[in-house]
Amino acid sequence: MFHIRHCFAALAFTIAGTVAQADPDFWKHEWPNTDFSRTSVSSWVEILSGGPPKDGIPAISDPQFRKVSDETRIGDREPVITLEINGVEPRAYPIRYLTWHEIVNDVVGGVPVAVTFCPLCNSGMVFDRRVKGELRTFGVSGKLRNSDMVMFDRETESWWQQAIGEGIVGHHTGDTLVQLPAWMESWSEFKARNPNGLVMDQPGWPRQYGRNPYVSYDSSRKPFLYSGENPPHGIPPLMRVVRVGEKAWTYDRIRKEKQIDEAGVSISWASGQASALDTGLISQGKDVGTVRVRDAGGNDLPHDVMFAFAFHAFWPDGDWMLD
Repeated sequence: MFHIRHCFAALAFTIAGTVAQADPDFWKHEWPNTDFSRTSVSSWVEILSGGPPKDGIPAISDPQFRKVSDETRIGDREPVITLEINGVEPRAYPIRYLTWHEIVNDVVGGVPVAVTFCPLCNSGMVFDRRVKGELRTFGVSGKLRNSDMVMFDRETESWWQQAIGEGIVGHHTGDTLVQLPAWMESWSEFKARNPNGLVMDQPGWPRQYGRNPYVSYDSSRKPFLYSGENPPHGIPPLMRVVRVGEKAWTYDRIRKEKQIDEAGVSISWASGQASALDTGLISQGKDVGTVRVRDAGGNDLPHDVMFAFAFHAFWPDGDWMLD
């Protein structure tokens, strides 16, 4: 994506150009293998260019790992996506890398996974890469819908909506990915709990890892490249919410109560995790804290910590779990 300082200056030009080009006939030269006759999108105008072309943001498909004890570059407060699968060492995927790559294709304990992060929605989720028994490898299309990353699979070049894990264009339209339990926490929390764990090593791309190209984005009044409705109840569009299924709890409430048990969900909050979308250096971002989401039996639940506008866009009839 463009640096956030350049995004707003180019916003009007980008939207005008994209609306004119929101037509499969225009996209077919870049996507010759995508079946545009199949889609769940009501209007092609919903899909905008985020700036980069297909694979302009390079997904990682051969991640390397190092032991927690050998990693010295990551700040203690920096966020990582944690994945714990029984029988194998827990793995941490630093947001300092996912900010620039957005998708990591990996295999953990025999399970093929896609670790995903959309900076514009703050949406970080892990999916099983098997679709109806067939393995899929994911890349970044460069397209956005409701400001959320549109992924694609390399095998069929179908387009997938990251926030909902669903195919929206092509062969896999209507198919869904299985979301796995994973969560975002600080690097300090991960290494304290998993001294023998593994952390994704720095990719070999020329990127400013550790820097945030979206300076002050989560303090903005409006999301980038989003023209939908604002959330109800006066909730700021870029407030973080915890989504479980079609329910959302605001960070304001979670930080105030620190522990919420309702609707079969247990949500806890603790300070110490930096925002990846605040200051120029991720390690210096404001404290947004770490949320854990479990069921009544203490088992980790699939969930997402996303911006309120994105929840409202994809779940317009969703339940807002207010005070």
